Amino acid sequence: MLNKPLFITGIGTGIGKTLVAAIVVEKLKADYWKPIQSGDLDNSDTMKVQSLVSNTKTVFHWESYRLKQPYSPHKSAKLDGIVIDEHSIITPKTNNQLIIEGAGGLMVPLNDHFLMIDLIRQLDAEVILVSQNYLGSINHTLLSAEVLKQRGIPIKGIIFNGDTEASSEEYILNYTQIPLLGRVPVLAEITPLSVAEAGGYLSF
Repeated sequence: MLNKPLFITGIGTGIGKTLVAAIVVEKLKADYWKPIQSGDLDNSDTMKVQSLVSNTKTVFHWESYRLKQPYSPHKSAKLDGIVIDEHSIITPKTNNQLIIEGAGGLMVPLNDHFLMIDLIRQLDAEVILVSQNYLGSINHTLLSAEVLKQRGIPIKGIIFNGDTEASSEEYILNYTQIPLLGRVPVLAEITPLSVAEAGGYLSF
């Protein structure tokens, strides 16, 4: 039986979800899908991950929505003159492990009644939560873990990205009891080779 899709989400925006997604995709030789791209269509997250993945098995699936403006999906869609229909976001067919990358955090709205966390449930995915150490990250990580647990969404584990802060990480892991999948340090350069090597920091 094929494993559930793994949905990579972060405790906020700009914490390295896309880099972590590339590392996980390369390590597992998994397929990749970003359902909603909001802005930067000439350098989308799909294109970024594609440029960093070197295996020949991964298939990159087309986005369900490609929005022109770099805002929350609901706002970007409104500016594009459309409304995101959550029922049109359908998991692509594949016999491979599928990695799904979200846009922003869990409570990002897709329309006036549907959030990113609702999409995770709709897609019947298991979550990989990406955290990064900064002032406030404990709060953001615990809130993210709490809402996932309240919604009954399974959490595969947590990945810390960037500089290590042992005290914060230890507290988060002890409090949430979420499995640690690994720590990705700051990479000196981000290339297909460094992404492939970074898979060694993760345990699945």
